Amino acid sequence: MSSPTPDALLGPADVRELAAALGVRPTKQRGQNFVIDANTVRRIVRTAEVRPDDVVVEVGPGLGSLTLALLEAADRVTAVEIDDVLAGALPATVAARMPARADRFALVHSDAMHVRELPGPAPTALVANLPYNVAVPVLLHMLDTFPGIERTLVMVQAEVADRLAAGPGSKVYGVPSVKANWYAEVKRAGSIGRNVFWPAPNVDSGLVSLVRRSEPLRTTASKAEVFAVVDAAFAQRRKTLRAALAGWAGSAAAAEAALVGAGVSPQARGEALTVEEFARIAEHKV
Repeated sequence: MSSPTPDALLGPADVRELAAALGVRPTKQRGQNFVIDANTVRRIVRTAEVRPDDVVVEVGPGLGSLTLALLEAADRVTAVEIDDVLAGALPATVAARMPARADRFALVHSDAMHVRELPGPAPTALVANLPYNVAVPVLLHMLDTFPGIERTLVMVQAEVADRLAAGPGSKVYGVPSVKANWYAEVKRAGSIGRNVFWPAPNVDSGLVSLVRRSEPLRTTASKAEVFAVVDAAFAQRRKTLRAALAGWAGSAAAAEAALVGAGVSPQARGEALTVEEFARIAEHKV
């Protein structure tokens, strides 16, 4: 693997210069906050444990700060970018700053939520600074669509990071926590300050690590069936499961039968259950 030039990564002046040349102004609508600190992107790559044989998919690469750091460490990087101007500019940025690695880079100009296939070898890792407003749906979609993704490290709003990594019994445990845990072991992997972004957001960010389960969750229920129980349980999270799952089961009595069959108290609430327990409830729907 050829070594990139020492100043290949983007610093604050580079980011602003690139943005000015492209006429880019970060938009709140797309949750755009560009990383302007080379040490931060190197830390993300290190925390993600990116290996020389990894094929990394990155969602929302923006001006390319993290992309370049990933190209230093991985075998290949495929970036998915929805923004027309940013997607048009990124290949040229990679070619100019890391010419020896440009042939290991691919760009997909698309909304990540619509991506069903990627060029080249299947991705083994997902590393991304996810736009705050779509972080959870994009993360779940990518994990579902690309089963070869073994390791994921995403930077998201701190509040979202807490939700994703929360365990049963936590106040912030909810739908994102359970669904992420269906695919992976999830944990917080650090915090990121506001001053490494341009523009500086008014919230802190957090890193979340997801390591895919070595074997899928053992259940006879489908993912859709399990997720239907999860959605119903948290739609009315203050209600007991007997009441919250009445609509899903057809009646409160049918919900109680499924709960008892699954070995779960009908008086429990969704925030107390593991993903395995939700799967057992789905299995016992009559």
